[in-house]
Amino acid sequence: MDAGLLILRLAIGLLIAGHGIQKVSHRLGGHGIDGGAAEFRADGFRGGRLTAAAAGLGQIASGLLFIAGALTPLAATTAIGVMTVAITVKQHNGLWVQNDGYEYPLILVITPAALSLTGPGRWSLDHALGLTPWHPWWTAAATGLGVLSGLMTRALLHRPRPSSLSDEGTSAPRGR
Repeated sequence: MDAGLLILRLAIGLLIAGHGIQKVSHRLGGHGIDGGAAEFRADGFRGGRLTAAAAGLGQIASGLLFIAGALTPLAATTAIGVMTVAITVKQHNGLWVQNDGYEYPLILVITPAALSLTGPGRWSLDHALGLTPWHPWWTAAATGLGVLSGLMTRALLHRPRPSSLSDEGTSAPRGR
């Protein structure tokens, strides 16, 4: 079981950290902080560089915490928060990733939640420091706070798209 948790933590931690590195640098195929800011603006978010930096650095930190198996509920909260925002952006495309859906962000919400619930395993800093098992209240709170923070971020930073003429009562079909 501990080997499986280690492999899962390493895989998810590297993917989440790598995703964050792409947002803030030109490494791993990223477009730098300006590219990350442009992506958030294109998705209708305020904040530009600050929003991209916060999301990217949050992903890097949570990914590194998962890799180390350190402060697992905090790592889960951060990863879940950022990826909940991604789900809200992609939900109109449906579930499947081949249609730019939210399948991949959903996996990056479920996996950290599961790791928070199971704990990081014996081969982790949490275990070495005597922090495990985490109390079930903490693990449930980590997941709930992650989702809530993502939804609050969406509510506070997302700008609704401007109304088009078709939204003003004409019979023209509405676009996406």
